[in-house]
Amino acid sequence: MKDLMMDTPLLITSLMEHAERNFPTREIVSVSSDNPNFRYTYKEAFTRTRQLANALNSLGISLGDHVGTLAWNDHRHFELYYAISCSGAVCHTVNPRLFPEQLVYIINHAEDQVIFCDPMFVPILENIQDQLTTTKHFIVLTSEEQMPESSLPGLLCYETLLAQETSDFDWPDLDERTPCSMCYTSGTTGNPKGVLYHHRSTILHTYAQAMPDVFGVSASDCILPIVPMFHVNAWGSIYVGPMTGTKIVLPGAKMGDGETLQHLIETEAITVSMGVPTVWLNLLAYLNESGKSVPTLKRLYVGGAACPSTVITEMKDKYDVDVHVAWGMTEMSPLGTVNMFKPGMEHLEGEELLEAKLKAGRGVYGVEMKITDDENNELPWDGVAFGSLKVKGPWVLSDYYKAEPGTTLEDDGWFETGDVATIDKMGFMAITDRTKDVIKSGGEWISSIDLENTATDHPKVAESAVIGVYHPQWTERPLLLVQLKEGEESSKEEILAWYEGKVAKWSIPDDVVFVDTLPHTATGKIQKFELRQEYKDYKLPEVDV
Repeated sequence: MKDLMMDTPLLITSLMEHAERNFPTREIVSVSSDNPNFRYTYKEAFTRTRQLANALNSLGISLGDHVGTLAWNDHRHFELYYAISCSGAVCHTVNPRLFPEQLVYIINHAEDQVIFCDPMFVPILENIQDQLTTTKHFIVLTSEEQMPESSLPGLLCYETLLAQETSDFDWPDLDERTPCSMCYTSGTTGNPKGVLYHHRSTILHTYAQAMPDVFGVSASDCILPIVPMFHVNAWGSIYVGPMTGTKIVLPGAKMGDGETLQHLIETEAITVSMGVPTVWLNLLAYLNESGKSVPTLKRLYVGGAACPSTVITEMKDKYDVDVHVAWGMTEMSPLGTVNMFKPGMEHLEGEELLEAKLKAGRGVYGVEMKITDDENNELPWDGVAFGSLKVKGPWVLSDYYKAEPGTTLEDDGWFETGDVATIDKMGFMAITDRTKDVIKSGGEWISSIDLENTATDHPKVAESAVIGVYHPQWTERPLLLVQLKEGEESSKEEILAWYEGKVAKWSIPDDVVFVDTLPHTATGKIQKFELRQEYKDYKLPEVDV
């Protein structure tokens, strides 16, 4: 017997149509290069989106073509997200923080036909234009009055393009598995890898985000996506807004500025925001220095790196803001887990409560996860056993873009994340390390992340990294590299004494090296590979373990 339900495709187009019909007057506020306080409605945004779709047709973009963006979080980038994907092309968000050789590689590898960019990124494209093999047009996201002088051939103005087009556009009927967007992993070694999302995976991911125990946003909320729109689709926040009718505030290039963030939160009545730990540390520093507050803010979501405990405690104790750690990957669209407590955890308090809040959280419906040992045996969810973290689900990739078929997933269909993790009896996962970063010392595994988090909790430490270096007896032992806060002084003895009683004695680093800066990838992650190369011949002092 055949089912009796409608077979309606899951398309990003439906988000746009839903928002325009049900929330036409809800606002989108944007900080752009030519306007620090731009605002319009969903209805006005999607009217311009149809003009943009016509402009893409005029530029020769057709079904399946790839269109690149180098842009901050603003209203024009929002329009690109929808016009490109809903017209059947692929929105390739390019990270402008990548190194020039990486930019050349991914733009050519993706075969981007057109690139839209913010004015401040024009010099980046000027420097690599001769190496781009498929790009036919460059469009600057600004008005005619603000167009920069440039050596880019045939440089076009975004606002001029839109003004030439009508807002009448019939969106094509697409298969829900039509590719809609793509993002490349930053990668610490080798070339970045492309992850190609389709409409179905994106809509399912958006449904999951909107659930109460995930982002839990509604039409009465106002969200501030600080995670860049060039990084895994701003964690999907650009889609969940129109689905729920949420007001959206886009901070442009000011996403890391504490003063700007506080101003936006207060004046626009932000209730929910999401970003990496550095952003919240900057905001806290400004709040503590200025004496200002964030009166409407209710929840923050933190991901991309380990969350310092001070972010959780200070935000709650001083400003009554709940901080929720989340975990995911570019390969997962990116949502995997969110730290939202469930019944049976009401008794937690003090250090036990903080420890629970710092975990990556429990799996979101739609993501299956497991941990395995070196022989691929599944390990128990007891909070003690730790192993390789593997995932599967409808918004997890099946292969990297242009990869050899069958080279990405394991034989049983699971994706190896490259993380080492534990999962406790309540289902809460905690990342203990990256597979390549775990320190194997005398048969025991030492988590570099645990040691880094402990070091960073020291009031004088700005940032830290822990790597394994050769030891004649134990094979590897941890070396701690510390960047102190500006104006602070410390010693090896003071830093190592900080670990006492906080971690197992045998896992305390054998030595400390103070550095001016630590190397980072384009997405802000510490380059452990570079540090391991630099300190591969480092001689540790003799210590008792």
